[in-house]
Amino acid sequence: MSKSIEPTLTALQQLIEVVAQLRSPDGGCPWDLAQTPQSLTPYVLEEAYEVVDAINQGEPEAIADELGDLLLQVVLQAQIASETGQFDLATVVEGITAKLIRRHPHVFGDVMANSVEAVKENWEQIKSTENPEQTFLSKLRRYARSLPPLTASMKISQKAVSIGFEWENAAQVWEKFEEELGELKQAIAHESAENQQAELGDVLFTLVNIARWYRLDPDAALAGTNQRFIDRLTQMEAQADRPLEDYAIEELEQLWQQAKLQLRQNK
Repeated sequence: MSKSIEPTLTALQQLIEVVAQLRSPDGGCPWDLAQTPQSLTPYVLEEAYEVVDAINQGEPEAIADELGDLLLQVVLQAQIASETGQFDLATVVEGITAKLIRRHPHVFGDVMANSVEAVKENWEQIKSTENPEQTFLSKLRRYARSLPPLTASMKISQKAVSIGFEWENAAQVWEKFEEELGELKQAIAHESAENQQAELGDVLFTLVNIARWYRLDPDAALAGTNQRFIDRLTQMEAQADRPLEDYAIEELEQLWQQAKLQLRQNK
């Protein structure tokens, strides 16, 4: 065994033992003992998003810290499953290792794949043979069930295109957007809240398809807008001589425009 991996294995073993002790009925932590796989799912999502945020911020120490929090969730889920004989961490690791080897025949076998596109094509073909019972519609249902809505919309749209369900040109996508926007306005003016919600969803789904046509990332786009909104409010607060809530709407708009200009000049 390479010496370079020994500290990693030692550290991982210690984490496994600590989590096992936290879950031990003999002197364990009451909070950890009360957890179930279902009760921990919000933490899995939270930690995953915090990893992404740390990566985007480009802070190595924060990335390492957040990856540790995410790893804890993996080990904790495996520990709980092992207590009822479902699976353990070794099963998880062995499974992903075998999957990586199986899906990279161009590395671990004799298949040729000299481009990213070829690798992706091989990957999808291998995936389809791993789950032959999985139908086109079952894949779409899984996306809708398991992914954040914007991401799911993009994946569902991409899969629909793979069976030929696609507009002929970008102009038709824009026509569809205008149609859906009109239906939303009609629903808001005259229909129930349930119909309004449905029509809003149709508008958002069409916007995701516009993003797909122009090779844009809707998740990244919305995240950027959220951050710019916060940055502008921060700049407004810095320029204000009293709390923002004490300003009239016209004054807030003036501060908003000033903040936009200032931030643009600071770039």
